[in-house]
Amino acid sequence: MDEIINRVANSKLVTIDLEDLYLEGTRTVFDISDWLFQGLLLREKEFRSQVANHNWSQYQNHFVALTCSTDAIVPGWAYLLLTSALVPFTKKTIVGNLETLETLLYEIQIGILETKKYINKPVIIKGCSNKPVPKNAYLTLLQKLQPVAKSIMYGEACSSVPLFKRK
Repeated sequence: MDEIINRVANSKLVTIDLEDLYLEGTRTVFDISDWLFQGLLLREKEFRSQVANHNWSQYQNHFVALTCSTDAIVPGWAYLLLTSALVPFTKKTIVGNLETLETLLYEIQIGILETKKYINKPVIIKGCSNKPVPKNAYLTLLQKLQPVAKSIMYGEACSSVPLFKRK
């Protein structure tokens, strides 16, 4: 009987799963429209009062996305004031939605990713994940790996899509 040989396991192919770079922690959207007069107008005195009296410790170790769900024109200092109150408690605070937050967190992780083990190797970027991986994270990873990898594919070893091959 012929022995079954796993050629994928024996190949130099390196698989990278963006899910492995996921930063654990609670994601929170903080909508400042609740603190605006009729959801549209920022009154500085009342806004500052709400910031001063809010229980910021509830965001301990959270990743926070500051947003305004209405069409209000929010001055830049308002987001800075909120962030100043959040700094002692949060892991990261941004202005935007959850996808923007997730994209930034992945950019941080990909930015510190050591690329030595990918030099002149065929790399496959795993496509399926159980955790939220924004599309921009795949783009950022490709840009990080392309200068060093021999080739880059997307998907699974058994059915990958070629993206890049060094000439």
